Amino acid sequence: MKAEPCEMRGDYGEIRLFPESIDDLWHLQHLIAPGDLVFATTLRSVDSATDKIRPEKAEKRPVRLGIRVEKVEFSVHGVRLRINGMIEHGVDCGAHHTFNAETGYEISVIKRWRQVDLDRIDRAVKSSVYGVIHILTIEEGEAELFRLRQYGPESVISVTMGSGKGADLDTRQAFFTQVLSHCTGITGPLVIAGPGFIKDDFMKFMRTKDSALADHTLVVETRRIGRGAVQDVIGQGAIEKLIGDIQLTREVNLVDEILLRISRNGAVAYGMQDVADAIDYGAAEQVLITDTLLHDAAVTRLIEKAEGMRAKIIVLSGSFEPGERLDALGGIAALLRYRMVK
Repeated sequence: MKAEPCEMRGDYGEIRLFPESIDDLWHLQHLIAPGDLVFATTLRSVDSATDKIRPEKAEKRPVRLGIRVEKVEFSVHGVRLRINGMIEHGVDCGAHHTFNAETGYEISVIKRWRQVDLDRIDRAVKSSVYGVIHILTIEEGEAELFRLRQYGPESVISVTMGSGKGADLDTRQAFFTQVLSHCTGITGPLVIAGPGFIKDDFMKFMRTKDSALADHTLVVETRRIGRGAVQDVIGQGAIEKLIGDIQLTREVNLVDEILLRISRNGAVAYGMQDVADAIDYGAAEQVLITDTLLHDAAVTRLIEKAEGMRAKIIVLSGSFEPGERLDALGGIAALLRYRMVK
């Protein structure tokens, strides 16, 4: 994402945002909230005068509109963000309109920006300089390629062949050839993960067929394949070796730490009321929250209070396993500076 602050007075003002990928649209869903003022160029039906008895169909022309947001919807499959609200600036003031934001679609957002919003923009801007990370999980006769989005792993392709420990060399070579064909063209980092020696054998095969791809490929040992292997790769810190500031690695480690402290009755709080109490006492050091709660007014007030108490706010994706695990704890938890006795 590209971001360009315009007129800012303290924490209030306008930021122009240019989404470049589906990840950026996902970020925008959590940056834009009901009540915000959003400007964009869009198509709007414009009636034209005519002498004909039967009026012609209204022509749609590009116009610049400003709408007061009422609803924001994100569709991964539709690859667009729908921003609905009432027109306050431009033609047809008082009418409703929907911006269909896609990649390359410039919007300007005017609101009071929280630090967590600015951190999310900074994260999206930094991530745009890297290629998309892919993780190939593989074992004998079975492979699946994932694209690592900021909201979680996205399956790209699955390959299954009748290869096994007793299979002949030609069958395995055919399997490797088919898997490699789906990896050709990847320009960003690639991680090959799986149990046993199959991943190492595939890496050797890749080096003989596509040395350029092999040069930005990392091999990681995991106990399983599929989405479970993606989780293992992130948990081991393999992604950090490729990109130092990746959010998903931090999410896995933080939720693991939350659960560890809970099991040991340590310095941790979870659930809205317990976290609120910890913030009031100044005990909260890091507050974890799933992105699905960001538009809740009570949560917004809680975040502002936590920031005032110098607690660090960390937003987790509810679409990925760490966020789902946090949701099971009420969607919010805190790592504390000291253990609170109830």
